[in-house]
Amino acid sequence: MQNCAIVGINWGDEGKGRMVDLLTRDFDVVVRYQGGGNAGHTVINEYGKFALHLLPSGIFRPGVVNILGNGVALDPENLWKEMEEVAAKGVPLSPENLKISDRASILMPWHRELDGLEEARLKDKKFGSTKQGIAPFYSDKYQKKTILAGELLYPQHLKEHLQDLLEWKNLTLTQVYGAPAVTMAELEGWLEAYCEKIKPYICDTGAFLRQAQSQGKKILFEAQLGALRDLDYGIHPYTTSSNAIAAYAPVGSGLPSAKLDAVVGVVKAYSSCVGEGPFTCELFGAEAEALREAGAEYGAKTGRPRRVGPLDIVATRYGVQVQGATCIALTKLDVLSYMDEIPVCAHYRLDGEITDAFPFPARLADAQPVVEYKPGWKCDISGARTWEELPQAARDYVTYVEEQIGCHIGYVSVGPERDSIILR
Repeated sequence: MQNCAIVGINWGDEGKGRMVDLLTRDFDVVVRYQGGGNAGHTVINEYGKFALHLLPSGIFRPGVVNILGNGVALDPENLWKEMEEVAAKGVPLSPENLKISDRASILMPWHRELDGLEEARLKDKKFGSTKQGIAPFYSDKYQKKTILAGELLYPQHLKEHLQDLLEWKNLTLTQVYGAPAVTMAELEGWLEAYCEKIKPYICDTGAFLRQAQSQGKKILFEAQLGALRDLDYGIHPYTTSSNAIAAYAPVGSGLPSAKLDAVVGVVKAYSSCVGEGPFTCELFGAEAEALREAGAEYGAKTGRPRRVGPLDIVATRYGVQVQGATCIALTKLDVLSYMDEIPVCAHYRLDGEITDAFPFPARLADAQPVVEYKPGWKCDISGARTWEELPQAARDYVTYVEEQIGCHIGYVSVGPERDSIILR
């Protein structure tokens, strides 16, 4: 397995970070290829517990080179703060094990400002943004009105480019939203505080990846969020503003010639969702609160409670197809141990008919869950390390999910720690 992508199959928060942290033992390079600081990958290892928002989850493995690719929304402020937090816990960080693409566009302070202003304008029609500036950033990127990280290495060119962008951006801030204008002095202060610090890490990562590929190095591509939040294939408009699917990995990483040998899709043993939009399998009341507490379902970035529900087979099967998954990692199976019976959203009911097809986004709000129940196991499984150590009911649940979604479950996670995993 030379090139492998680890991707989310559902709404995000499936446990991709813990799987990247685990699987990097077999890889030489880890690349984040899209998204920004609007989601968190939780990792627990010998250094402690981390919620990584921008740093690739391979940063803890000695000898692994970690790359922020050109498809990433590069937020220097949050990145530097995250680097300081990780380094403070003894994790080595240097330009040898962390590289930033010179072609990555920089998320500016006005992107966060505009994100908050637009959510406020939308009021009760808001999309549930994390207000990290992601949508305004990608909008500007596709308008070719962003600063590339490599421009930080050319100060005079950077200053001239910034002045042009500042004049244009202030028109939006002041005339559309009635917000204060940004001054050049404020921008220069921000550049000094954060961008200067990350300059040593900026390089031609495309050249590095091409060389790594020619040397037969193993490359792991790390996605953010999940298939249902993908800009093109997700639940429009309640999506992120980048492509979270595996097919984008070669482009967003800086190695468009790469061919993926494997795609590990990560699926939680139940469903969770942060943000607005249709969530067909959603639980409410005491039932939802019990599952939320058992799974500690609170956003790694926002801290806000996640919406929860049973595993949605229809949505998961669609996510597997969109991602082209070759193998599944089923996470948080241990969370379900408190249940007498395990609910599963096995089908949808739409227009009075039972369907297994994932609807077009405009129809999704009309779909109703068809819930079935599987026997629970009612015992602690967090210590299991082999398939045989799982109780029969837990094995039956995994096998049922595997059959329904049409993809082999090769990993079963029974805890957040790196070694709390069963290989099948």
